[in-house]
Amino acid sequence: MKNMIKVFLIALTSLVFNEVSFAQAKPATPAPPAAPAAEMKSEKAQATVLTGKVTSVDAKAGNLAVKTKDKEVNLTTDSKSTKAALEKLKVGDTAKVFERGGTVIAASPVKAESKTGAAK
Repeated sequence: MKNMIKVFLIALTSLVFNEVSFAQAKPATPAPPAAPAAEMKSEKAQATVLTGKVTSVDAKAGNLAVKTKDKEVNLTTDSKSTKAALEKLKVGDTAKVFERGGTVIAASPVKAESKTGAAK
């Protein structure tokens, strides 16, 4: 009988301490976002897709200028793979260019659709 009372007292004591610890725990209020975090989001902006005519291209230097409907955009790149993609472009080609912050991510020529292909 003494063992049952000891087990009961130990269980009761542990429950009391658990309840006290739950009563003391308060949910943490989220801190307001800091200004540097907002700046980091703007640095990691999504890529923009531009489609337009190539007005100038220099694959070795990594420079590309594309004239869209609204404006002419001058872009640069340092990536070897992107420079290789620029070698496939010629002045006057219509190109689709993915850019972020003035830097070319990817570029490819856009093939013109033929009238016979559109009729089918």
